[in-house]
Amino acid sequence: MNLPWPANPLLYEINARVWLRELAGGGAPLRLDRIPEDAILRLKEEGWNALWLMGVWAASPAGVRIARDHPGLREEYLRALPGLREEDVIGSPYAVGAYRAAPDLGGDEALLRLRERLAVHGLRLVLDFVPNHLARDHPWAAERPEVFVQGTEEDLARAPSDFFRGPEGRVLAHGRDPNFPGWSDTVQINYASPAARERMRGELVRIASLCDGVRCDMAMLLLPDVIERTWGGRLGPGPVQESFWPEAIAAVRALHPGFLFIAEAYWGREAELQEQGFDYTYDKWLYDRLRAGDPAAVRAHLGASVGYQRRCARFIENHDEERAARAFGGGRWLPAAAAAFGAPGLKLFHEGQLEGRKVRLPVQLARRPPEPPDPEIGEGYRRLVAFLREPLLRAGDFSLPEVRPAGPGGVSSGQVIALLWGPPAGSTLRQRALIAANLGGSPACARIPLSSALGAAAWVLEDRWDGSRYEREGGEMASPGLFVALKPHQIHLFEMRPAG
Repeated sequence: MNLPWPANPLLYEINARVWLRELAGGGAPLRLDRIPEDAILRLKEEGWNALWLMGVWAASPAGVRIARDHPGLREEYLRALPGLREEDVIGSPYAVGAYRAAPDLGGDEALLRLRERLAVHGLRLVLDFVPNHLARDHPWAAERPEVFVQGTEEDLARAPSDFFRGPEGRVLAHGRDPNFPGWSDTVQINYASPAARERMRGELVRIASLCDGVRCDMAMLLLPDVIERTWGGRLGPGPVQESFWPEAIAAVRALHPGFLFIAEAYWGREAELQEQGFDYTYDKWLYDRLRAGDPAAVRAHLGASVGYQRRCARFIENHDEERAARAFGGGRWLPAAAAAFGAPGLKLFHEGQLEGRKVRLPVQLARRPPEPPDPEIGEGYRRLVAFLREPLLRAGDFSLPEVRPAGPGGVSSGQVIALLWGPPAGSTLRQRALIAANLGGSPACARIPLSSALGAAAWVLEDRWDGSRYEREGGEMASPGLFVALKPHQIHLFEMRPAG
């Protein structure tokens, strides 16, 4: 039975391979069902609604070997982890050897026991589904080679980075993104094959019996036109006519109503995947605009329809991106986090983000270097997450107020982003929540006109960021607007309520 999902959930990504080894004190990882109770309680107390455990599936022996021998990857490992040992390299979790929890983690039985323990504390479990490919030594490569994209000897000679010789001398294709060479530890599934679709649908249904949601890796690679662009002419039965996702998502939800689907998605295909059944799609557009430090582009992006916004997965860090403390250095992480997580949608945080870690660990590694926690960053996230858990930000109505210059010639207002949450339609609540963030590196002043529905009476604005308290007239906040003066990269987290 799946725990129901709240609106605008807080999801916490943890690298299971690293976490379980650190919990064990180094060496062999803990089994999933032996995670200490205090570690689970800590996740609950931090305020998360769900845990995304990245890297629980059985590893591929070939994937481990390739990860250890790949010269380019080795350079990346050494940059992240000086003193690298061979046993630190355990292969990519995205070259799945089997959709079974790894034996050294206790297998599926231990995974189910962990899920039960998480549920007791109101925590849901999210796992990965990698639909585009499997590990190159997956049993199907020998048993059912017809479910993979086939190549020829000419293909192998012409593009050895995209093809390999599989069992019984067959030439098979590596999984790939059409813009890059193949992933050498994988084999590409052929979605023009009815047998392949049936088998992958079966794998997804089985995964859904183990967790409360899936994060679908590179979900847009399964859209028919993308498959045709990548593999056209090599699909055997002919071009893919229908997307895999609507039928697969329907099959899962027939057995597990309320099961959650998150799409890692790029290239402007997010709305299309939402229409095909995904609850949330990655919002890389917002990430890129925040990282570029472009407040106007951020504001324009957040002005899209609220229906679309509610189904975006917001982040300023994950295992694929630079650590936020480095990517948004000089204090930029704070307004970026306030803008991203203050918007509607799923809020994705990454383990280590709250401590200010700066080293992005390659996913093939099971150990990471020690880094001292940054107490200022830690306290900042603690306050922000506490604010995000307020009822208005979970179930209220979102709007994007206009931001105006505070006076003639005032240009610094262009650095300010404002996000407003009010009571849902039909509610008798009068409270509001307002986030104001200065995305710029210089002081900024602005006016933020709020609704005339505030009335003329006085309102109390309590800043949950620094504890300051203000009283303002509703009429003034409606026109000319609430005045804010922000230092570089400063934010306000206003809880608004009628005075008296």
